[in-house]
Amino acid sequence: MNTSLTRLDPFTLIDDVFRTMRTPGVDAAQRQSGFVPPVDAHREDEDLVLSADLPGIDPDKDVSVELTGRTLTVSGERRSQTEADGLREVRYGSFSRTITLPSEVSGDSITANYESGVLKVRVAGVYAAEQPRKIQISSAERPQTIDS
Repeated sequence: MNTSLTRLDPFTLIDDVFRTMRTPGVDAAQRQSGFVPPVDAHREDEDLVLSADLPGIDPDKDVSVELTGRTLTVSGERRSQTEADGLREVRYGSFSRTITLPSEVSGDSITANYESGVLKVRVAGVYAAEQPRKIQISSAERPQTIDS
């Protein structure tokens, strides 16, 4: 007889609804698998910094960071430490999070560091091409020029 307990937490259900609205790029199958790590991505000068909360994961065995064209993918799996029946609130399973970069970069410009359960991926110089260009205003006295 299977006596595993499953606790229905209404706050988890509400969190799932809001996470679904915030992360439309995460497909339904992944949400059903249980584990969708939260990700923050922000700009620091010319770099993109992506942080993913991945507590309880061995980054050497269970996490992969890949670059394909302009697509950066962080994937892996959070494995259960025990197979015993009982109350289980921690989510486990495979995950994959993808972000499209604003421009192509070489693999050498990407670094990844795992510390205290947080994976930080830095894409150096991805915003370098987004520098504003000054446009010269033409008038009847001088022709229009564009500074590069």
